[in-house]
Formats: sequence, structure tokens, C-alpha cells
Amino acid sequence: MTPGIAPTAAAVPVAAPAVLASLGRLQRFAHLLDSRFRIPVIGVRFGLDPILGLIPGLGDAIAFGFGAWIIVEGARMGAPRALLARMLANSVLDFATGSVPVAGSLVDFVLRANSRNVRLLEQWVGAPHEATARSSRFFLWLGLGLGLAVLATVAAGVVLLLLVLRLVRGG
Repeated sequence: MTPGIAPTAAAVPVAAPAVLASLGRLQRFAHLLDSRFRIPVIGVRFGLDPILGLIPGLGDAIAFGFGAWIIVEGARMGAPRALLARMLANSVLDFATGSVPVAGSLVDFVLRANSRNVRLLEQWVGAPHEATARSSRFFLWLGLGLGLAVLATVAAGVVLLLLVLRLVRGG
């Protein structure tokens, strides 16, 4: 089982048996994708995701499709949009980094987007309001960070333009 918050029957949304059954399937699936195998001696765990990533182009698309199934199951379980969007962001980041040859597979060892997404669902099942609020805050901070990155890029462009103009004018 994936480590995380163990859901209690009282905290689970309306269809408790179905939600818990889905969560169990997702935990096993994420384990297969992210940490099923172990490298002897050093003890590093990995799953099918980094192995699929070694297949140029197609492997990452297949791994993304597997990760998308986890998100679809989360939607079927009734997870809120903010949580599903956060899960999608994890999967897109995994896909984007995975498309970098060799280094992408190494990132898969660390990122483990599938296990991370199942953990988000576990947290939501255990404490729905808190998990939803955390996902909403995640996007607030992500938006602020991207906004600051855009402002910094524009500022750097203006500074470079002023330097070029100064050089052209002979100053």
C-alpha cells in the first residue's frame, strides 16, 4: 500500500465502499508504476513508468495515459476540480520531464507522479475540505510564481534593451 492517510469510514464521501475499493486499486496501480521493483544493494525502488520512459516518444505517452487513468478514477470518486487539476499538473510535469532522453527517466525515480496523485486522493478521502483547500492554495502560489517569473522576464528584457540602446548611442 502507498503510505498516506488511512481513510476512516466517517470521512469518506457518500459511496464509501466504492471509493475505498477504487482507492485500493489505485494504490496498487501506482505502486506498480512507481516503485514495484527494487535495485539490490542500493535499495532504490522504481516501477514501470521510468522503464516505459526509455522507449523514445511512445513510452512517455503510454505512461501519461496510465497516469491519466488515476485522474479519471479520482473524478469518478467525486474528487473536486482543484484536486483533479493538481493531479493533472503532476502528470503533465512528469510527462514534460520524461520527454527529455535518459534524464527524464531519472526524474521519474524522484517525482513519482502516480504515487503522489494517489496520495492526494488518500488525503482528500481522509479530510476532504483540507485537501481541497491545499490544492486551491497550490494553484494560488503557482499563479503567483508564474506571474513573478513573467514580471522578472519582462524586467530583464527592458534592462537589456536599455543597455543595448546605451551601447548604440555610444554612452
